[in-house]
Amino acid sequence: MEYTDISLMYPTQEALMKNARGEDKAKISNEVLDELGLNSIIDLKNSRLCDFFTLDPEVIAYRQRVFADTVENPELCELLVKLNPILSDIAEIRRLSSDDTQNEGYLYSITEVELYISCMELLAKGLYPMRDKLKSEAFVALANRVKELTESDYYIDLNKRLKELTSRVREVKSVTIGVNLDSRLRPESAGVLSVNNEYFKSGELIQKILRLDFKNDEYTCIASLIPFTKNQSENEQSALSYAFSNALNKVFKSSMHSWKKVVQSYVLENADFLIKLMPEIEFVVKGTELINKLKKSGNPICYPTIYPMEEKRFSVKGIYNPVIASEISEKMVENDFEFDENGTFYVLTGPNRGGKSVITCAVGLTFALAGLGLCVPCVSAEISPADGIFVHFPTGAEDTVDKGRLGEECARLDAIFDEVTEYSLVLLDESLSSTGSFEGAYIAAEVLSGFSMCKCRGIFSTHLHELSSMIDGINERCVKDGGAKIDTLVAGMEGGERSFKILRAKPDGKSYARDIARKYGISLENILEKISKK
Repeated sequence: MEYTDISLMYPTQEALMKNARGEDKAKISNEVLDELGLNSIIDLKNSRLCDFFTLDPEVIAYRQRVFADTVENPELCELLVKLNPILSDIAEIRRLSSDDTQNEGYLYSITEVELYISCMELLAKGLYPMRDKLKSEAFVALANRVKELTESDYYIDLNKRLKELTSRVREVKSVTIGVNLDSRLRPESAGVLSVNNEYFKSGELIQKILRLDFKNDEYTCIASLIPFTKNQSENEQSALSYAFSNALNKVFKSSMHSWKKVVQSYVLENADFLIKLMPEIEFVVKGTELINKLKKSGNPICYPTIYPMEEKRFSVKGIYNPVIASEISEKMVENDFEFDENGTFYVLTGPNRGGKSVITCAVGLTFALAGLGLCVPCVSAEISPADGIFVHFPTGAEDTVDKGRLGEECARLDAIFDEVTEYSLVLLDESLSSTGSFEGAYIAAEVLSGFSMCKCRGIFSTHLHELSSMIDGINERCVKDGGAKIDTLVAGMEGGERSFKILRAKPDGKSYARDIARKYGISLENILEKISKK
């Protein structure tokens, strides 16, 4: 890896540019991540999670080694946490110094060098000493880069010159201002007379005026020029600050002119690679925090084995929903799940609150986390990345004003077919529940036939039990025309209680209804008993 190409996310500049062009980036929108709940457990402030997805197995493996380093070496993650605010300050300094309304460029340049050296010292003391424990190419390359920079003659000289210059600038505590007055005592012109290394004193105003003694102490104020920043508008404060900054820059301009050139030619060049790492550092820190949180909760996690997208592999053991796991203290119920030639798309039925939505989201989250290079919520996992994740979950009433609920659902389903490919993942939760069961099952059968012909992977979680009885007919019609097989899953019940186990079986809607009815006392026997007591 070339030093100029250091990235925590991409092994080469070519891989980074390929992703930037969208050539290996999955179609996973920020809205989809909101629906799945991933944005809530990896909350990024300076970037979007959807920008980090990749379909390249080599890139994913590269990231897995990065996260292995931060998880196995907690001090490394702590170092990144300390580093990012300093980098944010450098970025802000650059923004301010490029603002034409500010005249503080020379002073800003000193601050930027100070921040840059702080970064280098932090990395030199924290990163390089642990180099032999690191396994990822990214952190090893970064450690080597830091060593080269901090041991260079130029860096040593920069540090020396910074100390000399800052000692001069930091000694400035006040300025003496001279104001020329006209014959009517009105200000005519003003300027800085001297730069002082002491603060001026407020003095006792009344006594000074009564004595008219203005010469006993050149650092004692006899009258405030203006209530500085008090009751001033933002424009007035900016104007005053501008005037002082402009004057000070003129004082320091001659001695700092060459210094700013040093910043532009050296610091800008050597700090740029760190600034570019800011979004990646934040992502690595947040991802590591999620991994540690899931580990601490006692739930299993693993790095998935990644296969080429074309293989369409997805076989996981002990899958669970990490969003729910991060919110509760109890251990999650684990399930095994697989897409195969006999079940590329599943219809999932079962009792209300039996875990259908939970497992549907868990599958989507596992695909997403794998595509980010993170651990997945499973005991073991073999995954081919999906080139897109599309969801069709219930929406609020505000989205149905023009079309009505059913019309809105159909429009969103139609939009999915515009983008889905055979390598995509589609998740539908209680879709078409806004109409009667007969109409809903008919439309759902048409939708499932479409997904069969697309050959995409997916789950249709539904209360439309009639739909399960139509699967054989859908398969018979579609498979002969080149479509993929659809299978059924059920959310299990044990002794009338929800087990939250997802079984690959034919559903029995009546048995679920009977168990739930008995649990809540809504059986004919119980009803007749209540009636007889009246």
